[in-house]
Amino acid sequence: WFDQNREKYIAVKTEFGLFVAALLQKMSLVDNDLKELEPKQCTFRINRDIRFSKNKTPYKIGLGASLNREGKKSIYAGYYFHLQPGGNSFAGGGLWMPDAVVLKKLRQEIDYCFPEFNKIIHASAFQKQYGALERDEKQMLVNVPRGYEKENPAADFLKMKSFIATKNISDSEILQSDLVKEVTNAFKALMPLIKFINRALE
Repeated sequence: WFDQNREKYIAVKTEFGLFVAALLQKMSLVDNDLKELEPKQCTFRINRDIRFSKNKTPYKIGLGASLNREGKKSIYAGYYFHLQPGGNSFAGGGLWMPDAVVLKKLRQEIDYCFPEFNKIIHASAFQKQYGALERDEKQMLVNVPRGYEKENPAADFLKMKSFIATKNISDSEILQSDLVKEVTNAFKALMPLIKFINRALE
């Protein structure tokens, strides 16, 4: 199948690379952490890792790009764009399921600087683009982590294991000529949160 469709894939991959390059150019003007990145450091392979998955489908059905300080394999928070037909495209980012050491640092920063964190996620630009941080019950503790009081004003956020915000992008929006601008604006609204998270990890 792939050999029969290789030319189509190469054409799509090339066009997606140009789109990511345009995003990098726009975002590097406001976020210095992205200045040295190239599209190939941000885009993912089409092959799925099927070693530990019941789903043995060999290829992904969408394209993704992670604009992170130090590239897509970085431990740092970053921006993410996903392209997939059927209304499955989205923009956003943050930090997804970090390891225990990283998560402890971030929780500590939220506890120490909760007024600042609260202001970031209630900023008008963030609210307009994302509404709120994603709250997946499967990615949250039932109780406040050890070392924190139940009455802690940041308790709901200290329970979280991921700190992600996303906004859906419809197929019709994907086809608009101003897509780079729209995704850039979404990323800019997320930047204060990205900077807050990464400061905790430094």
